[in-house]
Amino acid sequence: MQRPKQLGELLEAFLTHCEIEKNQSRKTIDNYGRYLRRFHEFAGNIVSDQITLPLIQKYRLFLNSEEMNLSRKTQNYHTIALRAFLKYCVKQDVEVVAPEKIELAKIPERTVEFLNDEEVSALFDACEKYSKNPARDLALLETLYSTGLRVSELAALDREKIDLKRREFMVRGKGRKPRIVFLTEKAVERLSTYIAQRDDAFDPLFINAGRRRKAQGGSNTTDITKGESRRLSTVSIEALVRKYAMLAGITKKVTPHTLRHSFATTLLQNGADIRAVQEMLGHSSITTTQIYTHLTNRRLREIHDKFHK
Repeated sequence: MQRPKQLGELLEAFLTHCEIEKNQSRKTIDNYGRYLRRFHEFAGNIVSDQITLPLIQKYRLFLNSEEMNLSRKTQNYHTIALRAFLKYCVKQDVEVVAPEKIELAKIPERTVEFLNDEEVSALFDACEKYSKNPARDLALLETLYSTGLRVSELAALDREKIDLKRREFMVRGKGRKPRIVFLTEKAVERLSTYIAQRDDAFDPLFINAGRRRKAQGGSNTTDITKGESRRLSTVSIEALVRKYAMLAGITKKVTPHTLRHSFATTLLQNGADIRAVQEMLGHSSITTTQIYTHLTNRRLREIHDKFHK
């Protein structure tokens, strides 16, 4: 074992490891940094061999206090970050408490909200009726529903990456893991209509309707970022989905992630293999995908219909 090291020194080394060796996303690194700084503030300027199970138990009681007012899910995020840090320390031969001794708190089983066929139709009808930019907004909704993309993945799409002929394209999801996603014929139709109406050479697939600046002499110009300033943000996409859901009279909370849930539920209800759905959603663990199975278990429905008269 190495000599005991200062907690702050180890935390900085761990975050560098996450960025360089593990190539984790900026969001993951930022979250780890925020959660672990809170542990550092609680524990003080201790050394590695003072990171003990009693100390961590006191820390978890602190996270669970009324003063902190954190949900069990958020508390678990803190614990996950701490365990990842301790695993790193063990690999570096630094003496710390064994990470496998720290268990996550049990939380209620996760449930998901999704749209049924009638609600999906109502959402698209509202978009077609009320949108000031129907070609773009219909293409956006259809792409979300057709692919199950996360909102961040949708916002990051560029035109040149979309293969409308093959009806597929590659995205990088959480952890920058690549996966292939597929478009329905309806989505290709909507995207083709939208792209045909574009009179710019900007890279982003979905752009806002801001006025294009004029260069000297009055001619249109593309900026040096190839339209990055015009890329539709995740916040704007969320607002669009929320607006059309409200106009459609859908009372449940509807977000882009609701359409992702609807995509997965529709596939499973129609008999898709859960492993295939896992790949299409970009889930690293089948456990994450299994949250949908209780919504789509046809065998249980058939048994209920047969024996409950």
